[in-house]
Amino acid sequence: MPARTSSSAFLWILFVALAFAWGSSYFFIKVGVEAGMLPFNLVGWRLAISVVGLGLLVAVTRSRVPRDPRVLAKIAVMGIVYVAIPFSLITWAEQSIDSALAAILQALTPLFALIIAAVVLHDEPITVNKVGGLVLGFAGAVVILARHVAPAAGVDPGGELTGEIALVLSCLSYAIGATYLRRTIGTRPLMPDPVTGPRALRPVEIALPQNIVALLIIAPLAAIFEPASGLAAPPTTDAWVSVIWLGLIGSGIAYLMFYRLINAWGVYRSSLITYVMPVIGILLGVIVLGETIGVQTFIGTAMVIGGVALANAPIGQRRLFGRAAPTVSRHRPLEGPITPD
Repeated sequence: MPARTSSSAFLWILFVALAFAWGSSYFFIKVGVEAGMLPFNLVGWRLAISVVGLGLLVAVTRSRVPRDPRVLAKIAVMGIVYVAIPFSLITWAEQSIDSALAAILQALTPLFALIIAAVVLHDEPITVNKVGGLVLGFAGAVVILARHVAPAAGVDPGGELTGEIALVLSCLSYAIGATYLRRTIGTRPLMPDPVTGPRALRPVEIALPQNIVALLIIAPLAAIFEPASGLAAPPTTDAWVSVIWLGLIGSGIAYLMFYRLINAWGVYRSSLITYVMPVIGILLGVIVLGETIGVQTFIGTAMVIGGVALANAPIGQRRLFGRAAPTVSRHRPLEGPITPD
């Protein structure tokens, strides 16, 4: 009993640490942007540091990056859709919006995933509670975005609105990536092994090539579209702290903590972190950066998080729409994809 209690306590500590690691990513992106880093420059350094850290971890743990071209091709797609695109959109958006609002809007990711998964996957049908969650969550997003219909005097809503749209698109990219992962290689992709036979890939064996692909895409974009900074080193101490935190913690260690939780708790319970991340982002933005959350944004936030909670609730499970289930399902359900920020 004491050992079980200790293990449970450790997992909750891991849960809190992961919530802080991912929830604080929006804060550190804002720190990097305010320190003068341009989006592709910041993302490029973040990925470069994560590749170095993950590469060392692969060496220390004697892991092996997959060499099967089919597996690598699928991981490469994840590097584009699940890393390069959303990282760039979020960083670009935070040039014009607060980090707290970025954290809030990222909670839309599971709601987009519900729609896409119902169309693509056999075991993710649209149910009554999911419809209710979708309506409530996206209504909350409309409430947040509607602030720009009648902006306060002296406020130019253009930059903020385009930033918020970019964040919504990043959520869509994350949702597509999560669904693609389940559709093509499942939650525990296999790698051929001539000695032991097929085995499940370790998280670090997926994360490293995935981030390498993303870096190979972002680096040329930084050189082409940001010639003033390109791949120049972060200009200040704050900028260095930002990219080191994002690279080692947000894009490296956090992945390993999440998969540890997945193995111990399962996907559904681990997905509760979706509700905690916006809270971390809001607190850091308000307390450290002095950002403000208006009443309308607060109401919209409650609606978005409430929508995610309703969509994952055990009530209202009557099936309304979904693809016909196959005789044997190869994948486990994914009740709430997480945004690896």
